[in-house]
Amino acid sequence: MDDLVIANGTVVLSNKTLKMDIGVSGGKISQIGENLTGKQKLDATAKLVLPGAIDPHVHLEMPTAVAVSSDDWHTGTRAAAYGGTTTVIDFIEPAPGEGLLQAFEKRRELAESKAVIDFSLHMTIDRVDPDTLQEIPQAVSAGLTSYKCYTTYAMALGDTDLLTAMIHIGEAGGLTIVHAENDAMVSYLRKKFVQSGKTAPKYHPLSRPPAAEGEAIERVLSLGEVAKAPVYIVHVSTERGADAIRRARDRGQVAFGETCPQYLLLTDDYFNQPGFEGAKFICSPPLRKTQDQEALWQSLKKGIIQTVGTDHCPFFYEGTKDLGRPKNNLPPFTEIPGGIPGIETRLALLYTYGVKAGRLSLNQWVDAVSTGPARTFGLYPKKGEISIGSDADIVIFDPEKRVRISANKLHENVDYTPYQGFELVGYPITTLSNGRIIVQDMELIGSKNHGRFLPRNPFKLQ
Repeated sequence: MDDLVIANGTVVLSNKTLKMDIGVSGGKISQIGENLTGKQKLDATAKLVLPGAIDPHVHLEMPTAVAVSSDDWHTGTRAAAYGGTTTVIDFIEPAPGEGLLQAFEKRRELAESKAVIDFSLHMTIDRVDPDTLQEIPQAVSAGLTSYKCYTTYAMALGDTDLLTAMIHIGEAGGLTIVHAENDAMVSYLRKKFVQSGKTAPKYHPLSRPPAAEGEAIERVLSLGEVAKAPVYIVHVSTERGADAIRRARDRGQVAFGETCPQYLLLTDDYFNQPGFEGAKFICSPPLRKTQDQEALWQSLKKGIIQTVGTDHCPFFYEGTKDLGRPKNNLPPFTEIPGGIPGIETRLALLYTYGVKAGRLSLNQWVDAVSTGPARTFGLYPKKGEISIGSDADIVIFDPEKRVRISANKLHENVDYTPYQGFELVGYPITTLSNGRIIVQDMELIGSKNHGRFLPRNPFKLQ
């Protein structure tokens, strides 16, 4: 007899939908069939049963020059669990002179002391000295199989260094993931606006135009083609960026794209809110136009973009986004910490505004938030799947539950949500992690230290 049975639900996978019971024993899925019996039963009548969602892009306890992101590994993974996410992938950012594996152990130890759900880690590469390059194969062997590079910010790599990094990462069995914006364009425009006294939040999107993303994605993909290395572009925000990925894939290149709910659901009109409210929406790349949103939805539907992450990087509006300054001396947009929250709402937002709106099928929805990230980042079929032997990371989703998003009802450790007032039809009600119920009837019953680090398989096209 199984430890637990989820009965009478509609099981939704990335490639099929079926009416079946699921048996769970020893933290794994042990049976899939009809009329199963177990020591404990969860009745999922009229509910959807999904593989736990995987957020491939979060920033928990991330230090910046201004502040540390406000969700730590406990509050952030707790909020994720409430939202039906059972695995997150965060980032390691080695300090100057610190080795990759040394930085990994510190980050892993911090996460394991607090995480409610399982996690994995991307490694940041901001230098290509011999010691760093030599450590990449060792880090891949330790289960760190994705490496983030930047084309902007202080950690940006020039083309020569980026090409070198891609070659070494690819040869070691790793996947290069890239934040792609043209640094020269961004630096020029930011300086121009500030010198002209145009410092309000509404100038942020104008300082990082679609051309900056489009050019950088084209260039990064071209470098990946020469390196013969797979490339994953994070947080694609523009039609131009998505089209560059489409063309790369059409010519046979191993290229992937990620977008985020903010780029599917919010536009740059939010920067024009009264007073300083637009600061809440400052993230990079910035929010775009309706035309870009529609192009991203189509790219997701067609498989040009494979995943939806959140880029969850929360900062309090009061005291952090405004740098604690009085309202008559607010900071220019160039000094406002970039990042917005969203770890808790992704699954439900994509259901209401994707599936219910006819933009995605149920199976495409599950693929974008769960199976696609698992396949891309070497976690499949352990994660992102409901099959015998897979981890019992399972979500029971009520497709008729109505929720109005409000910051005071969410569990993210931040004083606002960019989705304030959004009306949802469909919401996760129960979340299992490794066979343990950690959220039931929208109440947390999990605890710290339940989450474990997930070493990942070297990259391969599945």
